[in-house]
Amino acid sequence: MLSYAITFLIIALIAAVLGFGGIAGAATGIAKILFFVFIVLFAIAAITGRKTPLS
Repeated sequence: MLSYAITFLIIALIAAVLGFGGIAGAATGIAKILFFVFIVLFAIAAITGRKTPLS
């Protein structure tokens, strides 16, 4: 999930450089949401002691 957030962040940066403000804003919003979902799931996994599915 963190890789998706990084991917959308890169898309947002490229879109911003090329002047596509709407796409850059949308990609940034998606990246923020995915990042915070990742952090919440990581915290839950760390607190409960459960391994993540990819581990």
